[in-house]
Amino acid sequence: MDKLLVYGQQKLMGKIPISGAKNAALPLFAASLLTSEVLTLHNVPPLSDIATMAELLTCLGTHYKSDNLSRDEMTVHLQADHVENLVAKYELVKKMRASILVLGPLLARYGHCRVSAPGGCAIGVRPIDLHLKGLEAMGAVFELQDGYIDAKAPHGLNGAVFEFPIVTVTGTENLLMAATLANGTTTLINAAQEPEIVDLAECLISMGAEISGHGTSTITIKGCGELHGATHKIISDRIEAGTYALAAGISGGDVELVGENLSSLLPTFLETISRIGLDVTPTEAGLRVRSTGSLQPIDITTAAFPGFPTDLQAQTMAILCLANGVSNIWENIWENRFIHVAELHRMGANITVSGAHAQIKGVQQLTGAQVMATDLRASFSLVLAALSAKGETLIDRIYHLDRGYCNVTEKLADCGVCVQRVRG
Repeated sequence: MDKLLVYGQQKLMGKIPISGAKNAALPLFAASLLTSEVLTLHNVPPLSDIATMAELLTCLGTHYKSDNLSRDEMTVHLQADHVENLVAKYELVKKMRASILVLGPLLARYGHCRVSAPGGCAIGVRPIDLHLKGLEAMGAVFELQDGYIDAKAPHGLNGAVFEFPIVTVTGTENLLMAATLANGTTTLINAAQEPEIVDLAECLISMGAEISGHGTSTITIKGCGELHGATHKIISDRIEAGTYALAAGISGGDVELVGENLSSLLPTFLETISRIGLDVTPTEAGLRVRSTGSLQPIDITTAAFPGFPTDLQAQTMAILCLANGVSNIWENIWENRFIHVAELHRMGANITVSGAHAQIKGVQQLTGAQVMATDLRASFSLVLAALSAKGETLIDRIYHLDRGYCNVTEKLADCGVCVQRVRG
C-alpha cells in the first residue's frame, strides 16, 4: 500500500492547474446511459473514482474510450447503444457510493434495473431513501432483497412534484436525470444548487432535455421521448482549487490557481479564507492566493451550496491549527467527519470534538509524524499539516487521496515542494 512522504516547512510558489471536477464528472458519466448516441466529455480528471465509474458503465454494456490529452486531463467518449446488463453489482458499487447515480438513468430508459444498495462510508452513513421516494413519486416501484434494489417502472416514469425534506446532491442528480425521459413535467423543490448540478443540467440540455431553474432550489424538467449525443466540457474542480489555496496559506506560499470561473465556484469559501488571513486576487487565468504571514481564528459552519463546503472542512481545520487563537467548526452535513482529528493530534494539534462541533486552539508549530488517511478530503488535510510541520510526515493509506486529487506529487513539485510517493 503506497504512502506519501512529505518534507515539512516548505512553501508553495508557482502555478497549479486545476483539474476537471470529479463530482461533476461522475453524474455526467451516468447521464450517458440516457441515450444510445455518443456523449463526449472534455476535461475529465484521471482519478481512481473515474476509473471505477468507467468500469461500472462498461460492465453494463457502455462503450468507453478515453484520450489522454495531458497529465491532468482526458477526453472521454461514452456510448450506451447496446446495454444488455441492467445489474450494477455490489463488487463495483461498494468501491464508490456515486455508483448509485446509474439508478435513475437506467430506470428511466429501460423501465427496470437492479442496483446494489450502497453501504456506509468512513464519514458516515449516506442513505438513499430520498432517491427512492422521489422516483416512487414518478411511478417507480422498488423491492429490496439480498442487498439489491430491484427497480421497476411498469408504465414508465411520469412527471411529478417532489420536495426534498433535506438537500441532497446525488438525490437531485438522480431525479434530474430520470425526469428527462419521464412523461410530463417534473418539479424538484428544495433541490441542491451546487455548481456540479448546474453542469449536469447544462450537459443534459445540450443532449436535448428541457430544464429550467438549475442553480436555484426549484428545478423544472419537461420530459422528452429521447435524448441525443453531445459534447460537453466539465467545470473546474472547486474542491481541488480550495485545497491548494489552503496549501499556499498554511505553507506561507504564493500560488496561482489556473482554472475557469473559480471565484463563482467558491464564493463563501474564498470570503472565509480571506478572513483567516489569505490574500485572494482574481487573475486572467484563475486566482492568486498568497499568505500574508498571519493566520486568524474563525468560526465555520458547513452547509449546502452556496454555504461553506463540507468537502473543504478537514483541510480548513488543518490551517486553523496554526491560527492565533481559538476557532470553531460545526459540521452540519455528515456525521463522523472529524475522524481526521486523531491524526492531527499526532502532529501536535490542539482540537477538542463534541458531537458535530470541533474547537481548534491554535499552536505555534506542528510536528511531523506517521499518520493515516481516513477518507478522501481528510487525506489532504494531513498533507497540508505536513507542509507546515517541523520534520517529515509519512501518510499511509493514500489510496483515499488518489480518488479525488490528480497527480499530487507532480503538482506540488511544480511549486518547489519535495513530496515523495513511497511504493508499498
